[in-house]
Amino acid sequence: QDAFVAFHVDKVLVNKYLKPLQIGELAPDQPSIEPTKNEMLVKDFRELRATVERMGLLEPNQLFFFLLLAHILLLDTAAWLILFYFGTSLLPFVFSLLVLTISQVQASWLQHDLGHLSVFRKTKWNHLLHKFVMCHLIGASAKWWTLLHSQHHAKPNCFHKDPDIDMHPFLFTLGKKFSVELGIKKKKYMPYNHQHKYFFITLPPLLFPTYFHCHTFYIAYTKKYWADLVWMLTFYIRFFYTYGSLLETKTLNPLLWLHRMLESSWFVWVSQMNHIPMDIDYDKNLDWMSTQLLATCNVEQSLFNDWFTGHLNFQIEHHLFPSMPRHNYWKVAPLVKSLCAKHGLEYQCKPLLTAFADIVHSLKNSGELWLDAYLHK
Repeated sequence: QDAFVAFHVDKVLVNKYLKPLQIGELAPDQPSIEPTKNEMLVKDFRELRATVERMGLLEPNQLFFFLLLAHILLLDTAAWLILFYFGTSLLPFVFSLLVLTISQVQASWLQHDLGHLSVFRKTKWNHLLHKFVMCHLIGASAKWWTLLHSQHHAKPNCFHKDPDIDMHPFLFTLGKKFSVELGIKKKKYMPYNHQHKYFFITLPPLLFPTYFHCHTFYIAYTKKYWADLVWMLTFYIRFFYTYGSLLETKTLNPLLWLHRMLESSWFVWVSQMNHIPMDIDYDKNLDWMSTQLLATCNVEQSLFNDWFTGHLNFQIEHHLFPSMPRHNYWKVAPLVKSLCAKHGLEYQCKPLLTAFADIVHSLKNSGELWLDAYLHK
């Protein structure tokens, strides 16, 4: 299936694990495509993927990723050197905080590339560097991220299958359908009609320093990801040793939590601009391309947007080809647009600020739908 092909780089290796699980072949008179899926679109997408492979668009430019890692390490070092050379007064502290935040966010985009196996041709090298970047540079579990993010890619915006929308209904009500359902059932966990306001002070600044910070350790411990836990501890040892030599405890802890809050805000606005304003529903078991297009949108390309979002402004291309190196998204985008036009699929692309505003508009509309159903149904 297309999801299997999209996720697995080394097909020969994976097939060795699948072979013992084979229970038979489809009879000749049985359809190979389910009725909920567009057979012509499936065929055309597979032809597009074959074209992508022939064009070499799945091959990484390792110099590109080396430079990304280099600029992350330079920023990480610069954040400490600012305090070392200029002291720990307010102004150097603020500059150091900002540089550290930029380094951490750019590291999170790079770990995303590594987690999708798009940096090296060999899977083991992707996994090894993923642990270094995610666990040592960021302080979170690589396997925890892979576990959650793979589910998101398989069924984006599908309720109960995409962990990225688990915030519904306990913190926010998402999507038109679910908001009305929640209102009709008279359920109210939060004042959803105000969710577009409390969004600013909840999810963006608090996701990393609260939920993610605890959840990554919880999953790593319960699932016995011992190697990840050891790698993660090296982040905290390094952080408290290097910055602890310059800052007092009353200043050191705020540095850790403030950079986590800023990093969280940057990440949430970028990651949610592509999904929250899109269709959110139960799994309809559609074909791969339809599933991804209904749940994702793009943001306009520019050098700043590419850097600021880690090329997640090309969210459509990323979701269709998760293992494609990000520097090739712009090359495949015209081919994806053409295929969308052929099959009448909407290919949304917005300015960056419009995409941010659409998060708030979507939450406001969902809250109003919930309130209307809650009061009148």
